[in-house]
Amino acid sequence: MRVVFMGTPDFSVPVLEALVGAGHEIAAVYCQPPRPAGRGKKDRPTPVHARALDLGLEVRHPISLKGAEAQADFAALGADVAVVVAYGLILPQTVLDAPRHGCLNIHASLLPRWRGAAPIHRAIMAGDDQTGICIMQMEAGLDTGPVLLRSRTPIRAEETTGALHDRLSAMGANLIVEALAHLPELTPEPQLEKGVTYAAKIDKAEARVDWTRPAVEIDRQIRGLSPFPGAWTEIAGERVKLLASRLATGQGTPGAVLDDALTVACGTGAVSLTRLQRAGKGAQDADIFLRGWPVPKGTRL
Repeated sequence: MRVVFMGTPDFSVPVLEALVGAGHEIAAVYCQPPRPAGRGKKDRPTPVHARALDLGLEVRHPISLKGAEAQADFAALGADVAVVVAYGLILPQTVLDAPRHGCLNIHASLLPRWRGAAPIHRAIMAGDDQTGICIMQMEAGLDTGPVLLRSRTPIRAEETTGALHDRLSAMGANLIVEALAHLPELTPEPQLEKGVTYAAKIDKAEARVDWTRPAVEIDRQIRGLSPFPGAWTEIAGERVKLLASRLATGQGTPGAVLDDALTVACGTGAVSLTRLQRAGKGAQDADIFLRGWPVPKGTRL
């Protein structure tokens, strides 16, 4: 098929690679424009932009697709289908209608649950026991289109958003290749109105840990916000990111360290902090972190 690919972050890269590997003709790659990054604040291409250039593909990064010229340029590609995954721009109806088979979105949840911007984070933070990938026929609403294909996967007990992100990215790559191979045979399944939830964009104000909350909620918060933006607490007045955890036995004053291995009391129960990051330093597993900065039993976070 002649495909227009539309994606921007790391999550989208395996999908682009899978489409190329499956022999599809990539008419053009659309992504967000390069933006200042790093210490020098020089414009840096997005992960999809960089990979597309490596693959010798044409890259386009319009600021908007609302204008007539941008829409005409898109239509002129004569695509059979557009594959959209974490692109970052709203597609006007004219763009949605331009490819022969329309635009297919790869969404990282089991729709209609977790429509919107942060479905992976929200699934972990809510304590969902499973999630998955949906291939959806796009329409004007926010993730409201009919589902062509879906695949489920359990959320593991100690899984972070970063780890689940990588698994779902690979699942999405495999599923879109399957969907395109069988596109004429797939029956669109309208989404039910029952069970709709929205995955609001993550706000950094959600990241500070309130140790008076139950351990199960704090564990989900830590794993759900890892690696970005990273849940955090203060140890001896210094802000420290908490990047991995597990539920633990124990009880005490909320925020009190219960042993010499970073088991921390919560409102009910306790969590074991297993990976941390000090400001300006790399992430470390708890045993290595404690060698450089012991946090003795009785310390209050």
